Amino acid sequence: MDINYELYKVFYYVAKTLSFSDASKELFISQSAVSQSIKVLEKRLNLSLFLRSTKKVKLTKEGELLYKHIEPAINLILRGESQIMEANSLSGGQLRIGASDTICRYFLVPYLNKFHKEYPNVHIKVTNGTSLQCVDFLESGQVDIIVTNSPNSRLNNTNAVKPIKDFKDVFVMNPDAFDLGQGPVSLAKLQTYPILMLTKQSTTSEYLHNLFLQHQLDLVPSIELSSNDLLKDLAKIGLGIAFIPDFCVTNEDDLVIIETEEFLPTRKLVVAYNDQLPLSGASEYFLSILGR
Repeated sequence: MDINYELYKVFYYVAKTLSFSDASKELFISQSAVSQSIKVLEKRLNLSLFLRSTKKVKLTKEGELLYKHIEPAINLILRGESQIMEANSLSGGQLRIGASDTICRYFLVPYLNKFHKEYPNVHIKVTNGTSLQCVDFLESGQVDIIVTNSPNSRLNNTNAVKPIKDFKDVFVMNPDAFDLGQGPVSLAKLQTYPILMLTKQSTTSEYLHNLFLQHQLDLVPSIELSSNDLLKDLAKIGLGIAFIPDFCVTNEDDLVIIETEEFLPTRKLVVAYNDQLPLSGASEYFLSILGR
């Protein structure tokens, strides 16, 4: 089937923005040209790609399927164009990273600061999401490298994974809010207190639920949030016992770490990228400094 690339490009921006108007602005063409391009593409494919109404645009099931294939293809082309223009130098171009807000704040900031000071002309783009979502960003071509927690159930198909830091997860509490007695505390006892943890869309949630299952315990958290900093804030005011990475705990938090009877395995921060695609000079250099 001979379909012009420009038609797929228009489809990508409409599917990405779910707006004919916004797509026209991205493409610097008229809204009527966008609409006409979509009509031509739908006619050639002999199916509907969008459900149209006066207020919004929505992808059909066929449109969603096509978008899953078109998105990484368009991003790959854009990436290639960027690398050609950059010519693998560090005098310009872009560094595209995917990471969670916790990893960005508590781990990546010093490295981003170092990179930016050395190469101020390279544009740094950080796409934020859970560690599980970041794998999707990598596979769709939205980012060149990701920094994520490991184990990560979504990393199975990723070609290159490099460990950069070991860490442990800990239970923390306001000592004035709960009296757990002296000595280590069992997971069974901790289960009787309100547990504050990350949402199920995170590797940390997967890890903790699996840990409790290994000890024949069913974890039912009291609060699930998408931010470790919010979990700390709620623990500080005594709403429960938070489960967070140890590198998030600072001396200013006024929280105590609870020692557990059961051994909590060490996890890792890893950087992952697709080794089937060439990395830009910016990405290669950033990889080289991570974990130093």
